[in-house]
Amino acid sequence: MSLLSAFKSRNSKDELPLMPVREFVVFPHTMIPLFITYPAGIKALEEALKRDQRLFAACRKDTTNDEDTYPTGTVAHIVQQLKLPDGSYRVVLHGEYRGRIGTSSLLDQVRLVTVQPIQGIPVLEGESAEIEALMRAVQRSFNQFAELSKKISTEVLAAVERAENAEKLCNVAANALPIKIEKKLELLEIDDSKKRLQTLLEHLELENEIIALQRKITGKVKSRMEKTQREYILNEQLKEINKELGRDTGEDEFTEIEKALEAKNPPEEVLSKAKKELNRLKKLQSLSPEAGVLRTYLEWIIDLPWNEATTDSTDLALAEEILNRDHYDMKKPKERIIEYLAVRQLTSQIKGPILCFVGPPGTGKTSLGKSVARALGRNFVRISLGGVRDEAEIRGHRKTYVGALPGKIIQSMRRAKSINPVFLLDEIDKLSSDFRGDPASALLEVLDPEQNSTFTDHYLEVPYDLSKVLFIATANSLHTIPHPLLDRMEVIDIPGYGEGEKLQIAKRFLIPKQLEEHGLAQASVKFQDEAIRDIIRYRTMESGVRGLEREIAHCIRKLAKSAVEQGYGKEKAIGDFKKTIRLTTLDTLLGKRKYKHDVVYKEQRIGVCYGLAWTETGGTILPIETVTFEGSGELIMTGNLGDVMKESARTALSYLRSISPKITLAIEDIGKTDFHIHVPEGAIPKDGPSAGITLAVSLLSTLSQRPVKGGFAMTGELTLTGRVLPIGGLKEKLLAAIRNGLTDVIIPKGNMDDLEELDRDIREALIIHSIEQATEAFELLFEPSIFT
Repeated sequence: MSLLSAFKSRNSKDELPLMPVREFVVFPHTMIPLFITYPAGIKALEEALKRDQRLFAACRKDTTNDEDTYPTGTVAHIVQQLKLPDGSYRVVLHGEYRGRIGTSSLLDQVRLVTVQPIQGIPVLEGESAEIEALMRAVQRSFNQFAELSKKISTEVLAAVERAENAEKLCNVAANALPIKIEKKLELLEIDDSKKRLQTLLEHLELENEIIALQRKITGKVKSRMEKTQREYILNEQLKEINKELGRDTGEDEFTEIEKALEAKNPPEEVLSKAKKELNRLKKLQSLSPEAGVLRTYLEWIIDLPWNEATTDSTDLALAEEILNRDHYDMKKPKERIIEYLAVRQLTSQIKGPILCFVGPPGTGKTSLGKSVARALGRNFVRISLGGVRDEAEIRGHRKTYVGALPGKIIQSMRRAKSINPVFLLDEIDKLSSDFRGDPASALLEVLDPEQNSTFTDHYLEVPYDLSKVLFIATANSLHTIPHPLLDRMEVIDIPGYGEGEKLQIAKRFLIPKQLEEHGLAQASVKFQDEAIRDIIRYRTMESGVRGLEREIAHCIRKLAKSAVEQGYGKEKAIGDFKKTIRLTTLDTLLGKRKYKHDVVYKEQRIGVCYGLAWTETGGTILPIETVTFEGSGELIMTGNLGDVMKESARTALSYLRSISPKITLAIEDIGKTDFHIHVPEGAIPKDGPSAGITLAVSLLSTLSQRPVKGGFAMTGELTLTGRVLPIGGLKEKLLAAIRNGLTDVIIPKGNMDDLEELDRDIREALIIHSIEQATEAFELLFEPSIFT
C-alpha cells in the first residue's frame, strides 16, 4: 500500500476545517502561497493549527457568503504560516489529494467537514498504452506552452517531466495553466484519468494557439511601427539633403498654401480659421493621418469661390431670345427671370430668388434651369435630391470622421467656381428622412434668404454666403414637400402640354435634336403634321414630351438603319437621303397604336359618367359606375378609393336625399336601396374631393334610371348644400378630356379665371360649362329635366 493510500484510509473519516479560497483552485502535488485576510479563512487556519495542520481548501463561489464553496476541493497541509500585525496570515499550503465534502458541522464558528477522497476510475489493461500516449502528448504540449509563454519555472517543468502517473501530471500542469476558475474546477472534479488528460490537452492546445496568434499580431504591429519610423527618419534625412543642395523643401508647401489663402481673400473669420489649421499642420509629421485631414480641409477652403462672380447679362432682349429659343411657351417662368434681370439692373443688392418649378414629368423643368443660366450668363450646377435621406448629404460630415467631405451644397459650389451660379435642386419632392436626420429640414437654412448668407457646413465649420445664388427647385407635386420648406420658395406651375403645343415642340426642338444625335442632320427627313399628331394621340399618354421624343427617336433610328443599308454615308452622300414620315408609314416604323382611348362609352349608359382627375404625371379620365339593388341604404365603394373620395360619395348621396322631393325621388325608396359605386382600374389608388359632382351625377342617373348625356366630363368639389367648389390642375384635366375624345366639360364657376391663362387651341377644342350649383349640372346632363 502506497503512503498516499495509507494516509487516505487513515484520515478519510476525520473532520477537517473548511477554508474557503478566493479566486484560486488548490491542486494536489503543488505548493500554494496564500494571503488570508477574511474571517472564515482565518478561523479555519487557526483551527487547523490547533490540530494536525491539515485543512480542506475549497474555492469560494461568487457570493457574499465566505462559507459558500464548491463541493470539490483539496486536502492540504500547512507548510509555513506567518501571522501579520493586522491579524491576517501568509501561508504556504501543500496539496495532498482531491476530495468532495461529505458531512458538515459547526464548531466555535468554524465549519468542519468530512472529506470523501476522489479515488479515480481504475485504468483497464488495454488502456495503459493510451494513457501513456496522452501523458506524453500533455508533456510535449506543456513544454511548447512554457517555451511560448516564457512564464513557467524550471521547477514546474521538471515536475511535469518527472510525473510518474496521470494524477500528478494533471495536477501540476493544471495548476500552472492561466485558464479560468471554472475550467480549473472542471479538471479538479474529473474522476476518469483518460478524460482528465484529454481535457487538459485541449486547454493546452488552445492556449498555445492563442499565444502564437498574439505573437503574430505583435510582430505585425512592431514591423509596421518600424516601417513608419524608418520612413520618418528617411524623410528627415531627405529634407536635410535637399537643404544642402538648395532644392525646394517642405516649407515651400506651407508658403504656397499661405499665398493661395491670401489670394482667395476669404472673409476674416474663414481666413483666421484656415491659418489656425495651417499652423497645426506645420507641427505635425507629414505622414500622420491628421496631417492628411488638415491638408484636404485647406484644399477645400482654397478651391471654394469666396469672391469670384460672373457678370449678369444686361440685355433683356437677348435673355428672352435665349429662353424662347430653348423652350416653347412657359410664359410665367420666363417672365419671372426677365423681371429678375430688370431688377438687377436697378439695384445690385437684390438677393437671389428661390423658385420652384412644379409640373408633370417631361415638361422641361430641368432643361429650363439650364436655359435660365445661359440667359443670365451664369454658371450652372445641379444636384438630384431624389431618395436623399441623410442630413449629412446636405450639411456634410464633421472632418474628424474618416473620409469626411462637405455636403452636396458646398461640393456643387466648388464645381460652380463662382458665388452666383444658377443652382438646380432637382426632385425636391422626393426627399426622404430616417434615423440619420431630415434633409428637408437641413435645406431650410439653404433656401431662406434671411439665413443662407451664413450657411455653415459641418465640414467647413465656417459660414459660407449663398445669398447670391439663384436657386431653382423642381418637383412633380407639392403635397410631399414639408410646409416650412415650401413656404420659402416661390412656386411657378409648369402645366402639361396640349396637342398643339406638343406638335410645335416636336417640330421646333425634338425632331432637329434627334436628327442631330442620329447623324441625319444633313439628310432631308420630314415629319408630316398628321404623323406627329398620331404619335401624340395614340402612341403616348403623358403631359410632357419624353415619350413623344422616344417615339420620334425610334422612327429616326429606323431611318438611320435604312440609310446605311442603302449605302448612304459611304458610297452615297448622306445629304442625298430623303424621307418623309407619313401617317401611313407609322405602323411600319412604330408598330400598332398603343392607346385606343376607348374608355369612354360611345353610347349613353345609366349610372356611368366621367370625371377628370389630376396626377403627378398629368391629367386623366375618371370613369365612375353606379348600380343599385334592393337593400337597406348601404353605400358600397370599390376601386381603391381614398378616404376623401369616400366622403365625397357619402356627401353626394346625402345631398340627393335632401333634394329628393324636387326631383321626383322618394326618400323612402333611397332608404330601401343599396348603392355600389365602382371606379375602374382598381389597382390604381384614387383620392381627392374633385369627383364630388361626378359621383352625384352617377348616383342620380341610377336612381332616376336616366342615362347621362354623352360626350361630357366634369370636375368639382360638392358640398352638402349642392355648391360646386373650385379645383386645381384645370389645364391637365382639360387636356385629358381632349385626349379621350370628350367634347363638353363642366367646371366650377370659380375656375373660369383660370381659362384665361390656357392656350386658345385648348379652349376651342372643348365646350366649357361653368356651374355654381349641382342642379345646374343636372339640367345639362339629363333630358328631359328631372325636376318636377
